[in-house]
Amino acid sequence: MPATDYQESSSSPSSFGFSILSRRRDQVHSMESTHDATGQETELEAFQRQVAERFQDLAAADSHELLSIPWIRKLLDAFLCCQEEFKIIVMNNKSKLNKPPMDRHISDFFERSVKALDVCNAIRDGIEQIRQWEKQLEIVLCALGNQRSIGEGQFRRAKKALVDLAIAMLDEKDSNTTLAHRNRSFGRHNAQKEQRSFGHFRSLSWSVSRSWSAARQLQAISSNLVAPRGNEIMSTNGLNVAVFTMNYVLLFVMWALVAAIPCQDRGLQTHFYMTRQFLWAVPILSLHERILEEAKKRDRRNSCGLLKEIHDIEKCARHMNELTDSIHFPLTEEKEREVKQRIEEVRRVYDAIKDGLDPLERQVREVFHRIVRSRTDGLDSISRANSHD
Repeated sequence: MPATDYQESSSSPSSFGFSILSRRRDQVHSMESTHDATGQETELEAFQRQVAERFQDLAAADSHELLSIPWIRKLLDAFLCCQEEFKIIVMNNKSKLNKPPMDRHISDFFERSVKALDVCNAIRDGIEQIRQWEKQLEIVLCALGNQRSIGEGQFRRAKKALVDLAIAMLDEKDSNTTLAHRNRSFGRHNAQKEQRSFGHFRSLSWSVSRSWSAARQLQAISSNLVAPRGNEIMSTNGLNVAVFTMNYVLLFVMWALVAAIPCQDRGLQTHFYMTRQFLWAVPILSLHERILEEAKKRDRRNSCGLLKEIHDIEKCARHMNELTDSIHFPLTEEKEREVKQRIEEVRRVYDAIKDGLDPLERQVREVFHRIVRSRTDGLDSISRANSHD
């Protein structure tokens, strides 16, 4: 059942939502004003609103912004802010988090956080892959850009870089068929050389094991992630809602990273089931649906990542390949103008990647370290509270 088709019934065990704490107060104190709310309830409701606002902002991105490097950075920034606010909730309620059932809920969250660390490592590997593609674009620019006259030697150098780029970007699942097509396109005599180039690219070091799977890791993070029932919310004073919310933020952010950035065994099959009465559920489900729709587009189905800049690399490389195949020397004035236009297209893509990758990698590294620190601080704090009981 698609997430967007989810419709809760009045008998649903999770028929509660964003304003569950407010409605609970209304039932008990229907004639009293909202200033009677406890500090904890106010804190928890504020957390729900802040998460919703951040993801509503992310969901407002148009099709040109979605899954771009700036958008991914904005997503990571939202995660870091949510993580910091959740850490405050943990610290303020540490004495309640070491008692059933909250001890199990918070323990499950910290275990999911550990699984997210592997995703961060794999994403950093993927960013390094994109850097290899950036180097091939740089060779094309050096060969054909800023040249008074372009000769056959420069075109041969650019063409070799484009071949290496095409091979490097092949997805493993369809590498054989795509490789054969490329070999026909660029000449059969290049086959052995292209195979060696592809093998060298795949030998780059990885910080996760060769058997690691992004799809399986996402499944592990989403496993048993079920919205709390109304009676559970009452018994925990809403604390389990905060934990559930942060679990879902963690899952969605890791899923979006895997969707965008090349990594081992990418898979977007993770299902997002939650009641839409959570205000933050609406923008998250909307983003989930939009990203899946992007993945279904004909020119994106076999992509090694949905990042907008990866798509731009593929497009400009394809245009350059088509151009180099149609080149005859000496160049006509019209053809030379076309070459310069295509080179400017390559330059724009190259600059966007060159300027964006370093800050993106630093942010992924910060997410990794923040998860580690928050988990360590949270466990220590809860442990100390337990020892004082």
